[in-house]
Amino acid sequence: MTRIFQILLLFAAVNFFSCKQTSENAASSTTPSTSASQDMVGQSGVKDDVSNPNIVQIASGSADHSTLVAAVKAAGLVDALSNAGPFTVFAPTNAAFAKLPAGTVEGLLKPEKVNDLKNILEYHTYVGSMKIDYYQDGQSYEQVNGGKVTITKKDGKTFVNGSEILASIPASNGMIHVVGDVLLPK
Repeated sequence: MTRIFQILLLFAAVNFFSCKQTSENAASSTTPSTSASQDMVGQSGVKDDVSNPNIVQIASGSADHSTLVAAVKAAGLVDALSNAGPFTVFAPTNAAFAKLPAGTVEGLLKPEKVNDLKNILEYHTYVGSMKIDYYQDGQSYEQVNGGKVTITKKDGKTFVNGSEILASIPASNGMIHVVGDVLLPK
């Protein structure tokens, strides 16, 4: 009986020390070093290849939205639009930006115009996820910048401030409605 007790005690001691060493190794491998923690960024820096993409990730993957993505980056809004939301973004295409007077986009991308650029981009963003089916003719929605957009319906098509919603794309943090015009705050 004493022999069995000694074997069990030895087994418990070996098991205890091996578990402790394993948990210490796991803790040290998951704790960021000082240099790694200095490199950490906001929500946009989270790498996740498993979940559905968010609004910024979808726009970044679209060749038709490279101007919008450049504007979002210049305005410092990447992290905000990468967060959980939900958001509804009216996303102008590159062709929509090309309709603006020559030099407008370039001017807005200058650091001294960041507040004007933010105002325009926030006018394209609603807090909440709105599918196109939810919109009714004549509805108004307050955007992030405090301005309002108006929805109209005509011949089975949906428009925001007179710009047709060309496509709707669900994202993990909301909804993207592709529009053919840049919406300018009034």
